[in-house]
Amino acid sequence: MSARTVLVVDDEKDIRDLLEHSLTRNGFRVTSVPTGEDALREARRNPPDLVLLDLMLPGVDGLDVCKALKGDERTSHVPVVMLTARSEESDQILGLELGADDYIAKPFSTRVLLARVRAVLRRDERAAATDKNALIDYGPLRIDRDRHEVFIEDNPIALTALEMRILCVLVRAPGRVFTRHQIVEATQGTGVGVTDRSVDVHIVSLRRKLGAHAELIETVRGVGYRFRELKD
Repeated sequence: MSARTVLVVDDEKDIRDLLEHSLTRNGFRVTSVPTGEDALREARRNPPDLVLLDLMLPGVDGLDVCKALKGDERTSHVPVVMLTARSEESDQILGLELGADDYIAKPFSTRVLLARVRAVLRRDERAAATDKNALIDYGPLRIDRDRHEVFIEDNPIALTALEMRILCVLVRAPGRVFTRHQIVEATQGTGVGVTDRSVDVHIVSLRRKLGAHAELIETVRGVGYRFRELKD
């Protein structure tokens, strides 16, 4: 298997050098850039397997870069791990809402960071293997996981990679109630800094995108969420 590629985006050269050294030593191919503008150009030209993205960047900041990557069909499938000195939950929630797949606060251990990078890549590999050539048709929904496409009554809607995983978990087991923790485990794996509140944020976003069919995702108070069973 060819080496996985990581795009490192950080305006601090010492951090770029540290990450490039650690990732290269552990078998990754690395490209590093100092600005958000450089990151968007590089990712669109040569989409990597994962982006390590600093939040505090000059010019176009990390949140805007994440939003742009997730909104571009060329890069929407690429996992984004945010690196930032900001550790407030509100910043974490905002990053996740924009489509980030994980969030690591500075200062960080390179061993922990490598483990998180590998975990995010494994999740994407498992999702691709599970969903290979799989089409899901459920009521007004049609989901093509390979193409990262979702249609409601033949109208396309744009989902982030994480929103797609949450939707697939729910729609494959209509009527089953999933706790927030189970949703995190099924879509993010263990050891990832995702909170119950961030699951709620993604559910709100999914409902908004489902529009008139938002009621397909039901809240079970005090427990979690389920996908509505269709009546015959």
